[in-house]
Amino acid sequence: MAARLTDKQRKKIVADYVELGSYNAVSKIHGVSRQTVKNIVTNDTDIRQKLQRKKEENTADIIAYMESKRGVVCEIIDKGLDVLNSEDKLAEATPAQITTALGTLIDKWTTTQEAGSGNDNGVKVIIDV
Repeated sequence: MAARLTDKQRKKIVADYVELGSYNAVSKIHGVSRQTVKNIVTNDTDIRQKLQRKKEENTADIIAYMESKRGVVCEIIDKGLDVLNSEDKLAEATPAQITTALGTLIDKWTTTQEAGSGNDNGVKVIIDV
């Protein structure tokens, strides 16, 4: 017969599920079956809702902090772009370094453009430099 889980273990399982969103991943972490994790999560809606709310609050706190650092971030971006655009640095860089930098810039730029394209399902990043 399997050992019974303590209340603390059950809460940790629910917390990990809220964080990871995967019954399989949580079952491996805690050494219990996927079905056990699913049963615990689906039966404990109160704690799951509290943990989800806490996760949303943490996300809001991080976004507020990032917003408070907007000026510093823009300065860093400006300096980084100046370095990337320096003729001397470009002459010293390998083709792999240049393509990596270009790829990163293009990926991030297109991601921010897609976020601001009228799709209200995510965070919108407005480039105000």
